[in-house]
Amino acid sequence: MSVTTWLRCARAPIAAAWPYADVLPEAEPVSLGESFTPMLRSRENPNVFIKDEGQNPTGSFKARELSLAVTMACAYGLRKLAIPSAGNAAGALAASAGIEAYIFMPKDVPRANLIECQTYGAQVMLIDGLIGDCGRLVGERKQAEGWFDISTLKEPFRVEGKKTMGYEIAEQMNWTLPDVVIYPTGGGVGLIGMWKAFDEMQQLGWLPSSSRRSKMIAVQSTGCAPIPKAWDEGKTVSEPWPNAHTLAPGLRVPKAYADYLILDILYQSGGAAVAVSD
Repeated sequence: MSVTTWLRCARAPIAAAWPYADVLPEAEPVSLGESFTPMLRSRENPNVFIKDEGQNPTGSFKARELSLAVTMACAYGLRKLAIPSAGNAAGALAASAGIEAYIFMPKDVPRANLIECQTYGAQVMLIDGLIGDCGRLVGERKQAEGWFDISTLKEPFRVEGKKTMGYEIAEQMNWTLPDVVIYPTGGGVGLIGMWKAFDEMQQLGWLPSSSRRSKMIAVQSTGCAPIPKAWDEGKTVSEPWPNAHTLAPGLRVPKAYADYLILDILYQSGGAAVAVSD
């Protein structure tokens, strides 16, 4: 398929298929209309663009990955999904149709996220701990309860949903890649997904042969910065961050399950990891 033909397919109504359906798993979409969020030029730095993922249906980029994950769960006949979440992924899962959602969140999760999950009818368990504690409880109970664990990178399709950000960025930049992608990093699925998209586009010949991949920059809060610490120490995995705290709940991940993948991408891309104050 030529790029021109593919673009016509990509812009078909979402009710018929996802954007970029030709590079996604084939299944009947469970979708609220994710994707094609705008790239806004920074007013302070004209060469910087901000990808406004807040315009996705549930208010964050998590809508992309959970749409794909729920779609494939339904395709495989799964109907009871469990997830640990700092808030946004939980809301995106709860909003999806055709499944029972069992959600484990820290008890100090933002109230808006809690109300969203409860409104959609999800079963919510508030935990005295952080997202790692939530994940542990999902792991301990899933077999007895008959849940499928849809945690970060415990299944392959959340990455597939997140990679659509990479395709959009390339299309919005006239099929080139930015010099640098700066990514606020919690679990890191978006960073991994975008890197996967860049690799696929190069293999498909959709990017100029001279195109260099973007340098990937992972950004975390100084109150929870396991990836920058590992980066500064030249390590390939991170250590759990003690007493993790940040005003951005989605970034309060003391140790990402995919830390080794995140760090490998940073090394491959010639990027970096940095910690900034809230």
